[in-house]
Amino acid sequence: MSDVPKDFDPIAAVVDWLDACRTCDVAALLDLYANDASLECACEGIAIQGRSAVEAYWRPRLDAFVPSAFGLEEIEPAADGVVLDYSSYAGKPVRIVFNFSADGKIRQTRCGPVDRPAGS
Repeated sequence: MSDVPKDFDPIAAVVDWLDACRTCDVAALLDLYANDASLECACEGIAIQGRSAVEAYWRPRLDAFVPSAFGLEEIEPAADGVVLDYSSYAGKPVRIVFNFSADGKIRQTRCGPVDRPAGS
């Protein structure tokens, strides 16, 4: 992630991503992604590339999210981006790793289910 602008805050970008999801703002969400972004979802066994495919993935999920969706559990910087634990559109615990392009756009996301201990 060393090639992103010095004033780029990857954690703030991920918070913007969560906010766009919470408000069902597909346009704002897509503005965060690079044109050639890829998305790998182990939760559903999906791998896609390109903003139109990202839109096709997210639009129905944002239209059908549950009230507990997109809750922030934990967010932390990683060597190559940001790791976010959050509640998916279905309210299930998910870990997603964000990698960013040189212009500060989301280049890749990889997500998968997270097992959380009962009562956490």
